[in-house]
Amino acid sequence: MDIKFKYDTKGIDWTAITETLKSVDMASYPPEIHKKAFKASYCTIFAYSEGKMVGFRRAISDGAYQAAIYDCAVLEEYQGHGLGKLIVKEILANISGINTILYASPGKEGFYEKNGIQKNKNRYGLFC
Repeated sequence: MDIKFKYDTKGIDWTAITETLKSVDMASYPPEIHKKAFKASYCTIFAYSEGKMVGFRRAISDGAYQAAIYDCAVLEEYQGHGLGKLIVKEILANISGINTILYASPGKEGFYEKNGIQKNKNRYGLFC
C-alpha cells in the first residue's frame, strides 16, 4: 500500500471528510463545519492512496503543553493494515512533548492502548 501524507488543508474535499466519518460510524457534520474545524486546528494529516483520501486526523493545541486529537478515521477497507498506526505516529510527532487527550470511539480503545495512549480515570466533559 503506497500512502502519501498531506499536512495542510489546501484542496481538501470536505464532503469526503463527512462521508468517511459517517462510513465508520463517527460523529459528522456538514462539510463546511469540518472545513472550519480542520482549518482552525494546530496540525492536520490526510492520508492518500492512489490519489484517494483514505484517512485523516487533526489535533488542536496551545503549542506548549496541552493538545487534543480529534476526527481520526480510516476508510474501512484500509483498516487493519497499519495505516491508523502511521497516522497516530505522524500526528504525535507534531505535538511531541505535549500532554495529549483524545476520545476513542467505542470498541477502538485497544487500538489506542497498543499505540501508547493511556486511559485516564479523571475524564469529564460537557457535550452539546
